[in-house]
Amino acid sequence: MSEPHHSSLPEYEVYALRYAHMQRTRRDNFIGGDPHDGPMSMDFFVWLIRSESRAVLVDTGFNASTAQKRQRDMLRCPIDAVRSTLGVSADAISDVILTHLHYDHAGNLDKLPNARFHVQDAEMDYATGRCMCFEPMRHAYSVDDVVTLVRNVYDDRVVFHDGDQEIAPGISVLKIGGHTKGLQAVRVHTKRGWVVLASDASHYYENMDRRRPFPIVYNVADMLSGYARLSAAADSPEHIVPGHDPQVLQQYPAYPGDPDTVILHTVPVPSV
Repeated sequence: MSEPHHSSLPEYEVYALRYAHMQRTRRDNFIGGDPHDGPMSMDFFVWLIRSESRAVLVDTGFNASTAQKRQRDMLRCPIDAVRSTLGVSADAISDVILTHLHYDHAGNLDKLPNARFHVQDAEMDYATGRCMCFEPMRHAYSVDDVVTLVRNVYDDRVVFHDGDQEIAPGISVLKIGGHTKGLQAVRVHTKRGWVVLASDASHYYENMDRRRPFPIVYNVADMLSGYARLSAAADSPEHIVPGHDPQVLQQYPAYPGDPDTVILHTVPVPSV
C-alpha cells in the first residue's frame, strides 16, 4: 500500500492518560521470570488522538467495579478523564480503536454513545470462540465487556478489520497478534513523525528492547516478531509507546495541571 507524502497528512495530537495502577514484581512481567526480582509496577492507560476535526480514543479502560473485583488501584474513570483533562466529551468521540478485548482495554463501552468500535476479526473470534473454554485463556477477559461489544455489532457500531488498515488519513491499525490472537497497535502521524501506540504488543520498554516477552500470551512467536513490526512502523525507537510502563509518565512532558496525562506528540524528555 503506497503511503501519502507526510506533508499531505494531518498532524495529530496524541495523549496517554493513566487511569489505574497496580504493584507487581519483575518475575510477573517476563516469561521465565527474572533472576534479579524486585518491584516492577504496572500502569494502565488509554490514549486520545485528536485534531481540529476528529477525536479517536484508543482503548477504554475498566470501571470501578472491575477495579474492585481485580484488586487494581483505580485513580479515575478514563472516559471522564478525557473530558476533564482534554476537554473531549464522550459523545464527541467518533471512533474507538480497541487494541484487544482484555478487561483493562475494552470496558466502559456504554459510556461512548456515538462511537464506532474498531476491532480485528481475529480478536472477536478469539474472545468468543473455543479458546475461551479454558480459564487461563479467558482470565484477562470480562464476559460483560465482550457481550457489550457483541450487542454493538448488532447495532451496526462495530467496524471489523482483517490485518493492517487505515482508519483515517494519518491513523492506521497494525495487526500484531501475540499477546492475544487479534491484538492491534496504532500508528499515528504527528508533528514529530510516526508514533506507534504499541498497547500490549509490548507492555514495557524492556519487553521490546530486550526481546523478553510478557507472560500472558496467545502466540510467543507472533509476540516476538511483533517487536520488529513496531520498529518498522515507527520513525525511531523513541516513537514507540508501550502499553503499561510507568516510565511513559517520566519520558514525556505532562499535560498542564495533570501529571497523569502526558503529551506523546512531542519529543521525549531527556533522561536525567
